[in-house]
Amino acid sequence: MEYFWYIIAALFAGIGTGLAGLSAATVMVPILIVLCPSFAGETGAYQATAIALASDILGSAVTSYTYARHKNIDLKRGWIMMACILTMCTIGSYVAFIVGNVVLGSFTLFLTFFIGIRFLIKPDTSSKNTAGKGEKLDWKGVAISLFFGLPVGFGTGFVGTGGGMIMLVVFTSFLKMELKTAVGTSTFIMTFTALIASVSHILIHPAILLEKWDVMLLSIVIATASGLFSARFANRVKNRTVGLATGAVLTVLGGAMLLLNFWPQISAVPLVVQTLRCLGRLLTYVIPCVLILLPIRFLTKVPSFVFRKLLHIVAFTCFVVMVLSAENWQAAMLTSVIIAVLIYPLLSLLEDQSWYGKLFIQKSKGEVKRSLLMLFFMFAVVIAVAWGMFGKPHIAAAAILMWGMGDAVAALVGIPLGKHKIRFKPIEGRKSWEGSIAMLAVSLLAGACLLCLYHGFSLDSVMLPMLIAALMGTIVEMLSPSEWDTVTVPIVILGFLMIMGT
Repeated sequence: MEYFWYIIAALFAGIGTGLAGLSAATVMVPILIVLCPSFAGETGAYQATAIALASDILGSAVTSYTYARHKNIDLKRGWIMMACILTMCTIGSYVAFIVGNVVLGSFTLFLTFFIGIRFLIKPDTSSKNTAGKGEKLDWKGVAISLFFGLPVGFGTGFVGTGGGMIMLVVFTSFLKMELKTAVGTSTFIMTFTALIASVSHILIHPAILLEKWDVMLLSIVIATASGLFSARFANRVKNRTVGLATGAVLTVLGGAMLLLNFWPQISAVPLVVQTLRCLGRLLTYVIPCVLILLPIRFLTKVPSFVFRKLLHIVAFTCFVVMVLSAENWQAAMLTSVIIAVLIYPLLSLLEDQSWYGKLFIQKSKGEVKRSLLMLFFMFAVVIAVAWGMFGKPHIAAAAILMWGMGDAVAALVGIPLGKHKIRFKPIEGRKSWEGSIAMLAVSLLAGACLLCLYHGFSLDSVMLPMLIAALMGTIVEMLSPSEWDTVTVPIVILGFLMIMGT
C-alpha cells in the first residue's frame, strides 16, 4: 500500500511543479510522513524531504527546459533571488537535520492553499504593469530580491520546499513577471537549489540513499514525467487557463496537505473526522459518475434533456449514498452544507468558460449554480428534520429518492412521449399526463424498494404511505414554478411520509 502513496505523491508533485512551480516537497513530505509507516521515526521527515528534493532535480529541469523553449524564463529579474537561494540552502539543510522542519513547513502549506484561492479568483495575472522580459531590476527590485531571497534560500534547505511557491508570489506580485515567466524562472532556480539541498541532505544522512533508494528512484521517474506533461500543457494554453488550473491544483493540494499535516489535531474532534469520512465516501461515488458522464456528453449525441436528467440522477442519488453511509446526522448535514458553500463560488468562476454551457444545460443564466445551492441546502434541512429531530434517516433518503427518480422519469417520458397535455389553468399545458403518471409510478416504486430492501419494512406496511406521498409529490411537481420543485417536492413528500408514520 505504501507504494501506492509513493506514486500518488510523486504524480501530484510533478503536476504542481510543471504547472505552478510548486516544490515537490510541499506535496510529498506530508503524504510520506502521515501515510507511509516506513517514514515514521526521528529521521523520517528528513528522509522524506531528501527524496522530495531529489525528485525536484529532474522534474524542475525538464519543466524549466519546456518553459525555456517557449522563452518563459527571465533571469535578468531573477538572478539575485537565485544567488541568495543557492547561498543559503546548504545552511538551511544542516540546521534542519538538527532542529526539525515543522514550523516553516506548515507556513508553506498555508501559503499554497491561499495562493490557490488567489488564482481561482484572479486567474489571469497579466496587467499593464507587468515587466517586460529581460528588463533589468531597479533598486526596489534588488531590495525585494534580497529581502525574500535570503530567507527563501534558508527555507529551501530547512524544509526542502525548493522555494517555488514563495518565488511565484515574489515574481508575480513584487517583480511583476507574467505567470508563465514566473513559473519558468522559479523552476529553473529550483533545479539547482534542489540539487544542492538534496546532496547536502544525503551527505549529512547517507542512510537515505542506502535505505530508500527504491522510493527515491520511483519518485524521480514519476515526478519528472508528470512535470514534463503539465509544463507542456501550461505553455500551450492561455494565461487564464493556466491561472485557473494553477488555482485548482494549489487549492486542492494545499487543502489536502494541510489536512494531512494537522491530522493528529483534527482527528481529536470526532465530528470533523466523521464529516470528512462522509465527504470522502460521497466523492468516491460522485467522481466515477462524472468520469462516465463526461464522455457521454462530449463524445455522443445524447439529447440535451436526457443528459440533464442524468446529471439530476447523480445529484439526488449522491444524497442517498451520503445518508446511508454517514455515521450520524450531524456529519451528513455538515457535508451537505460544505458542498453548498463551495459549489456556488466554484461554478461562478467557471460559468464564463466555453465548455460550461455545453456541459450544463441551463434554462437561464446561473440556473445550475442556483439549483445546486438550493439542492444541497435542502438536503441539509431534510437531514436535520427527518434524522436529527425524528431519528428517521430512512425517511430522508426515501423522500429524496422518490422525488429525484420521479422527476427524472417524468421528463424522460413526458418530453418525447407526452402527447396529452394537462389542461388545468395553473399548469397550462406545461406538463403531460404521460410524464406525470410515470413520475407517480416510479416515485412509488423507488420509495417502496428503498424502505423494503435497505430498512426491512414489509411491502404491505409501506404501500399506502408511499402511494399518498408519491401522489402528493406528483401534484406539487405539476404546480411548482421552474427550479423551485427542487425544494417543494421533496419537502412535501417528506411531510406526508412523516404524517403517515412511516
